[in-house]
Amino acid sequence: MARASNTRGAALRKEGLPAWLDPVVRAAETVRPGQLSRFLPPEDGAGRQSAVLILFGEGERGPELLLMERASSLRSHAGQPSFPGGALDPEDGDPQADGPLRAALREAEEETGLDPAGVQLFGVLPRLYIPVSGFVVTPVLAWWREPSPVGVVDPNETARVFTVPVADLTDPANRATAVHPSGHRGPAFLVESALVWGFTAGIIDRLLHYAGWERPWDRNRQVPLDWRS
Repeated sequence: MARASNTRGAALRKEGLPAWLDPVVRAAETVRPGQLSRFLPPEDGAGRQSAVLILFGEGERGPELLLMERASSLRSHAGQPSFPGGALDPEDGDPQADGPLRAALREAEEETGLDPAGVQLFGVLPRLYIPVSGFVVTPVLAWWREPSPVGVVDPNETARVFTVPVADLTDPANRATAVHPSGHRGPAFLVESALVWGFTAGIIDRLLHYAGWERPWDRNRQVPLDWRS
């Protein structure tokens, strides 16, 4: 379980970040909700408040992102790669203040085992909405200042934890358009033996775009999604 002392003081801090993160910092400061997704939180305040941790680290091949693959036995988003995260708990605090920051760290620790003490939060993106689950999601941006070991904590929830080099995410050969049986189309990434699609791929796609890291890719290359997705 989370160590409350590590997450209680969660706050945003931009000092000391590596220079290559500057475009991401600028994107977080300027991007508008409609530029990230057409699915925005209901105006009536409905939806369950949640947060995800978009954690940038530096690996052997340069900048990378931390992702996890959800267990195939879960009721929603089974087997789908995602950012660590989940719903806010009462102890996380005010959903309109720093509650999402603490929730993102707490969930990431519970799901991957990372040590929140080595994570520097530096920005948040506008809240978005996932209609299929009713979650209102705050994406929290972070720098893995002091990396710690990560892995599957609960096999009932998580199948694996892995990092993806940003270079692979920007490689046109790894990009495609995912086509859901419902007809919905969205960006997808074929990386680390995984197909990243849906909400997670949409966030990555927009981050790459607004950070100026996106490379031209073939949007006509399609990947069909299983009907159970």
